[in-house]
Amino acid sequence: MGELILAGAGHAHMLLMEAIPEIIADGHRVTVIGPDERHYYSGMGPGMLGGTYRPDEISFPVKDMVESRGGTFVLGKVARIDPRKRLVFLNGEKKEPYPYDVLSCNLGSTVPDSLAEANSKDVYSVKPIQNLLQARMRIQEIASERTVRIGICGGGPAAFEIAGNAWAEIQKQGRSSAKIQIFTGNTFLHNQSERVRNLALKILTKRGIELVQGSYVQRVASGNVILQNREHYAQDIIFLALGVTPSEVFADSNMPTGKDGGLKVNRYLQSISYPEIFGGGDCICFESAPLDKVGVYAVRQNPVLVHNVRAQLEGGNLKQFDPGGSYLLILNAGGGKGILHKNGLSFGGSPAFWIKDYIDRRFIKRFKP
Repeated sequence: MGELILAGAGHAHMLLMEAIPEIIADGHRVTVIGPDERHYYSGMGPGMLGGTYRPDEISFPVKDMVESRGGTFVLGKVARIDPRKRLVFLNGEKKEPYPYDVLSCNLGSTVPDSLAEANSKDVYSVKPIQNLLQARMRIQEIASERTVRIGICGGGPAAFEIAGNAWAEIQKQGRSSAKIQIFTGNTFLHNQSERVRNLALKILTKRGIELVQGSYVQRVASGNVILQNREHYAQDIIFLALGVTPSEVFADSNMPTGKDGGLKVNRYLQSISYPEIFGGGDCICFESAPLDKVGVYAVRQNPVLVHNVRAQLEGGNLKQFDPGGSYLLILNAGGGKGILHKNGLSFGGSPAFWIKDYIDRRFIKRFKP
């Protein structure tokens, strides 16, 4: 009998959790470690901020999903891994580590909050996604009394989606005079095509959302964004959307990692040094070519992880992961609008959002009880 541990219950582990009964039927035990009894789908997080979705509509009940299939769910956060002794250690008071024969990691990513002064109030990192629900309630509270000032630190897709959905939520409150600023430092959406960037800028301009460029954010504190050029901007609510970095667990465990700190894996999604360890999603660095931190790759990794984890338990042959070609990018601009791009085709408006909404709801529906 083998001990399989799934560290993390995110996108890349959905099919593995679905396959728990088959893995148990093969004679193995399955333990899933997750920081929350529900997993929030990041692709729909901005929509929750903008009031398009309720929290239960964008989350999976992973504890119930695991236990109903015969697995064991452990509520906790992985602190480090001992790959030589094959042990997983958790944060908190529990001293006994969890042993494994095969380990699959889907520990996700974080948004750096080092720019925020300690104990700053009303400063929200865009991950974990639950932060956006807290931010939405705070927006509602302030907007019910006066004009709300919102600052978003970052210049990528997340910053655009947060700005658009914060604007949409304020419209629902009947407060069209809100002041929203995006602190992007350099070129906004610099990794996107010119067409996508122009569509986004058109939406921001129409909504009165201001881009503040020319200097990067130096630090943020309660009520203030301070730039490197020493300019200060007063804010009621501040979002940190500065790009994601993989979990620090692998670096803290002295395991081989990529430049960004993600677990370095080979073409089988297998640790380059420890064949019994696999990984997927934002927490890995794909050795062949680093992948964008987007959910589509986690979804594409699902079937490969299922096959390879089971093969490793049974002594079978592994399957290679093919990242595939270009992926469909759809940004949720808030207010029922979106921007779609793939293979040179780009368009904005309601149809783009409808396509995203359909794809996202279909994905969620598959894993709902």
